Amino acid sequence: MSAGPKRAVVLGGGIAGLAACHRLIEGARERNLPLEVLLVEASPRFGGAIETERRAGCLLEKGPDCFLSTKPEGIALCRELGLESRLVGTRPENRRSFLLRRGRLIPVPQGFYLLAPFSLLPFLASPIFSPLGKLRMALDLVIPRRREGGDETLASFVRRRLGREALDRMAQPMVAGIYSADPEELSLEATMPQFLEMEREDRSIILALRRRMGAAREGGSASGPRYGLFLTLDAGMGALVDALLGRLPAASLRPRARAVSLRREGGGWRVGVEGEGELEADAVCAALPAPPAARLLRGVSPRLGALLEEVPCGSVATLNLIFRREQVAHPLDGMGFVVPAAEGRSLVACSFSSSKFAGRAPAGKALLRAFVGGAHGEEVLGLPDGDLTGRVMADLRLILGIRGEPEEASLQRYPGAMPRYRLGHLGRVRSMEEEAGRLPGFALAGSTYRGVGIPDCVASAGAAARRLLEGLAAPVP
Repeated sequence: MSAGPKRAVVLGGGIAGLAACHRLIEGARERNLPLEVLLVEASPRFGGAIETERRAGCLLEKGPDCFLSTKPEGIALCRELGLESRLVGTRPENRRSFLLRRGRLIPVPQGFYLLAPFSLLPFLASPIFSPLGKLRMALDLVIPRRREGGDETLASFVRRRLGREALDRMAQPMVAGIYSADPEELSLEATMPQFLEMEREDRSIILALRRRMGAAREGGSASGPRYGLFLTLDAGMGALVDALLGRLPAASLRPRARAVSLRREGGGWRVGVEGEGELEADAVCAALPAPPAARLLRGVSPRLGALLEEVPCGSVATLNLIFRREQVAHPLDGMGFVVPAAEGRSLVACSFSSSKFAGRAPAGKALLRAFVGGAHGEEVLGLPDGDLTGRVMADLRLILGIRGEPEEASLQRYPGAMPRYRLGHLGRVRSMEEEAGRLPGFALAGSTYRGVGIPDCVASAGAAARRLLEGLAAPVP
């Protein structure tokens, strides 16, 4: 690069890329560092999986509809963008969820946290588990800690501590709703490290949850405090994308620009953009899913490219449906339900969007959001749009007692959008970070690495921006 303002190119316009771009611009201003930032995105729009649409008076979330407040980066970014006053939580009266069991929706027992109970009486009264299954789960109170070190699959952990029923009837559908993956492959260390920590510190998961959740009860309701931790924006999560775009110079935004090559030259970088030649850059942040990042990096760092290729990505789809309220027999008195794979249904979960958050649908309307995909959903995802919608509608009619056709239906597919953190994932990530650290003026960001939620992506973007700014501000030897 010639003398003058330096340039950073961010590849990928999802939430991680937008946040990285914002952090680079703000950080350069604080350091009094002349810096041009370009955000290169292959699609016509920014925001990645975050997309909000208004239709028939309803607010439809095509991708993520909220984030967890326990990770501070999401709230901090909203505060920085002037959105904090627009954050809203779940409706207190509907803070519970359901599980499909033999075709019936059964409330998740009060005081059940993802994998295990911390309130014993509601758990013992629940018909979700058999008497033998409950007894096996209670053995967690006396089972010793795991002696071996190293990572463990989430399925292995749940079977070992709580038994197969706990895995098949609760853990598997809960995990599928978050990671769209099979717990037999997922890394416990990368997906639910809190349970690994509980076993190390308290031995029993049930005892650890009772101790840790006691102080948080006031934030919860019928099914425990976790449901009070979900936050969204009053106008939907798309407002976060809009606020970030509003902070970025128009000249920084390059939609419909697909990065097809990346190489080092003369102490800097050259980014090949399809149909546009090459962009020169002093720094590059790759905020891309693992497959396209791997393709770009093969020639720059073969080992980093190979490591990225080891992260599989699953596809998902969301189906938003608007009904007249009288069309739905179920009271929709919760946030939604999850579906165990053993039920053999076309969907993995369904949110009662009009019950979950205020302002999602007008009076007299019911807004539902069904999820399709995951390790057991490839067959359904392969169907044409009309057939997929028909399969989901057939299930929802039986489960929720729906009559007639929806007033509106909006199907959105996200191919290859969900990284699957397989056994040993964090070890691979550490190796990726070491390899990336050997490339001057380069950083990785996004959901591929240390978390799939919005706060995780924002944290990843912040770390990448700090690394690049430190290198850009360093004196030239």
